[in-house]
Amino acid sequence: MINLSKKLIRQVAKANAQFNLIKEGDRVLLGLSGGKDSLALAHLLKRMQAHAPFKFELKAVTLSYGMGEDYSSLNHHCKEHGIDHSVLDSNIYEVSEDTIRKNSSFCSYFSRMRRGALYTYALENNFNKLAIAHHLDDAAESFFMNFIHNGALRTLAPIYKSKRGVIVIRPLIFVRERQLRDNALQNELEVIGNEFCPGMKLSEKNVKFPHAREEAKQILANLEKDYPKLFTSLKTAFENLHTESFWLKNI
Repeated sequence: MINLSKKLIRQVAKANAQFNLIKEGDRVLLGLSGGKDSLALAHLLKRMQAHAPFKFELKAVTLSYGMGEDYSSLNHHCKEHGIDHSVLDSNIYEVSEDTIRKNSSFCSYFSRMRRGALYTYALENNFNKLAIAHHLDDAAESFFMNFIHNGALRTLAPIYKSKRGVIVIRPLIFVRERQLRDNALQNELEVIGNEFCPGMKLSEKNVKFPHAREEAKQILANLEKDYPKLFTSLKTAFENLHTESFWLKNI
């Protein structure tokens, strides 16, 4: 039996209530990589399904990139805990040989391809929402990456509608990464390693290593040493935008 902390349960419930992520009658598809983040989210959503005062459907899907991955242990884990789970086969790794641009970030490429495959599966199987396991650390890192490299004040939205019509939700948006790491350790979960970037197998090719996120992670780690409440402040700031103080054009 998976022992989910009361704090994790409370944070996901709060995010769901505040942003209206999952409602009565929703059909929710979870992108399950098998890493510590998505595996925790699978169990949290399964618990929500059992205890929430509304009914919704839940299915977890793991995308295979055509690199000979073995997801049998993950599938067994899901069956053991009553989580509806399927593996979606693809040839993304094979086609990357011809479609990835020279000197581009292969991790960004695989992320785009993965999201596109999940959108297609959701639309073809009548799922109206796609749950992604991004957490507060991801949101903070994305903010700093956009600020430093793109000159934009932008982060990860708890909920948004994709161009293809699927509503993307992030129920872990209030959760710290270290909580998910602790959850995996305490429950002795067999997690899949660096599933975030399967394109690492292309590292010998002429493609770039995704250094920007790692740099942002290090910046935040250094800042948090001096300002322990940094992530609390960032979370509040993401909800407290004073747009009138920015250099926006007059309407």
